[in-house]
Amino acid sequence: MTEDRQQSKALVNRAEAQHRVDQILAFREELDRLERDGVIALPADQRQRLRSYHEETLATLTRDFDVDTTVSEKQMSLGMRIVSLLGALALAASVFFFFYRIWGLISTPVQVLILVAAPLLAAAATEIVSRKEKVPYFTTLIGLIAFASFVLNLGMLGSIFGITPTQNALLVWGGFALALAYGYDLRILLVAGILCLLAFLSATTGTWRGLYWLSFGERPENFIPAGLLLFAVPTLISHRRFPEFPGYYRVFGLLAVLLAILILSHWGRGSYLPWQPDHVEAVYVILGFAASALVIWTGIHWKWQGVTSLGSTFFVIQLYTKFFDWWWDWMPKYLFFLLLGLVAVLLLLVFQRLRTHLREAMA
Repeated sequence: MTEDRQQSKALVNRAEAQHRVDQILAFREELDRLERDGVIALPADQRQRLRSYHEETLATLTRDFDVDTTVSEKQMSLGMRIVSLLGALALAASVFFFFYRIWGLISTPVQVLILVAAPLLAAAATEIVSRKEKVPYFTTLIGLIAFASFVLNLGMLGSIFGITPTQNALLVWGGFALALAYGYDLRILLVAGILCLLAFLSATTGTWRGLYWLSFGERPENFIPAGLLLFAVPTLISHRRFPEFPGYYRVFGLLAVLLAILILSHWGRGSYLPWQPDHVEAVYVILGFAASALVIWTGIHWKWQGVTSLGSTFFVIQLYTKFFDWWWDWMPKYLFFLLLGLVAVLLLLVFQRLRTHLREAMA
């Protein structure tokens, strides 16, 4: 039992503990299958020692990390995460509309006091609740309320005191969201922080090009350097305590880059390039296919499943949308969809060959 506790302490967070549980359950299932097929037969004493070891390990991990040890428990955990998210959104909306209803009846000093105190109280409640639960369901709920209060209240304070809005508010919002995310291992707030940073970096890039900061979305190229910078964050900063966080930076960073390229391949007027829109679109079509292929290769090479899936999805979207642009207006519809089906078959064959090649290379 002491050894189990030492192994439990060696695990950094619940994600690693859950991975350990999944390994044990998969091992048990495979061992049972091998024994039924007559491949192996453990002596009764060894089987008992193995089962006792696994039971003690599962009990320790369940006690320390509240992991899911059955499919039903995993389904319930997913449902609880969804409920906590929806509950946070509902409560945040309730607070907003309540104060919106009574705001004009409150004096300015009281308004300022409420705006300053609300996110602080919510952050304190997040700290208190996080100490009482191992899985952050209520922590996520209250943390989202704290973030929503911070975003709303910062904007209201600026309105009260006549502060000119700038993109720097996005940086402050993102910093607050990331502080909660890293402080309490909250992925939904990590996503909120990443999106705020993405917007801040894109808006800042736009201001360098002479745009008003709220108009940064009119130039999709603003998102490309921002996305690449976010993609590089896990390389620049170690995330040993948060092994699942790097995937979010990579996927959302590349998503911003690929979306920008996809938009510019259909809307050349949105580019900074001093060329004809048709020429810009042609360049970004080529760049889109090349970038998608590079993302697929990167995901496969580094075993980043989310990155591989993202690259494959955008490659197919880029291909099909260009087919629509090129052929839809003049080609008979039955022939158009026939070609799409044949292209899908061709892509399946290519991906199948690629998978076989990778399997042989790893053998």
